[in-house]
Amino acid sequence: MELSGVFVKLTPVENINIDPIESWRNTPAPEQLTPIPNNPPWNGWTAVGVWVLSVLAIIIFPGIFVLPYILSMAGQFENQQLLVDFATNDPTAIFLQIIAIIPAHAFTLLAAWLVVTKMRKYSFRQTLGWESGGFKWWYYISILVVFFAFAALVGTYFPPQDTQLDRILKSSRAVVYVVAFMATFTAPLVEEVIYRGVLYSAFQRKFGIPLSVILVTAIFAAVHVPQYMESLPTIFILVVLSLILTLIRVKTNNLLPCIILHTIFNGLQSAGLILAPYFPQPVPAPDVAMIFQLLK
Repeated sequence: MELSGVFVKLTPVENINIDPIESWRNTPAPEQLTPIPNNPPWNGWTAVGVWVLSVLAIIIFPGIFVLPYILSMAGQFENQQLLVDFATNDPTAIFLQIIAIIPAHAFTLLAAWLVVTKMRKYSFRQTLGWESGGFKWWYYISILVVFFAFAALVGTYFPPQDTQLDRILKSSRAVVYVVAFMATFTAPLVEEVIYRGVLYSAFQRKFGIPLSVILVTAIFAAVHVPQYMESLPTIFILVVLSLILTLIRVKTNNLLPCIILHTIFNGLQSAGLILAPYFPQPVPAPDVAMIFQLLK
């Protein structure tokens, strides 16, 4: 209808019959919208639950794998303490516990996948951020060079002490190969999905970026303290590396750069572990405690 002076002009328009109830039903709820890394389809409590499950998997799976072997040897020991010492020092027992971490990682990744995709409703990669986020290839090189130089400087003034992981790696070469495999091919993916993916994504929406960076870094370090408590320099280096990875997640809004940098870092460490015995001159093996992600 238009008004022109004192006359009224009626203009035909399309009769749009809108049912408000049907319109409300067809409007997607916030959780139905396509999720992005900073707006995930899970909350903080779910994120903490996935993290707890990942820790329990690393504890339970090695026990399941080594239990039959321990039971088969139980009759040879006079008391329980001797049996415990055997389980922590026997090369075969150690190997069984280390190899069990691979299925523990697979179980953790499956649990995280179910949460991230909301039971196959969303894309795993899109929800976590599977793009470079503007992170150039030379950024990786620069960060690695600076970090290794920093770690060497810390090691010069505060030499790291033997840790639990050092003693595990000295048990057999088979263990070294298994650790190197996990450090390169399973641990970076699993750890980044849990810490910089599931935990950080939920925390930053609830608490904001600064507090979330502190929380993720602190949780990551706290989980590893029992394993590396003999070496404070190693714990310090571990915290710095975790902080770097978390800040990359903040800067890029994507998880993929964190996974790539973590994998390159661990791959270099693993290569050093494997090749160290073949050098003609005695060459100190890399600080194996820096391969921090294997035993959460």
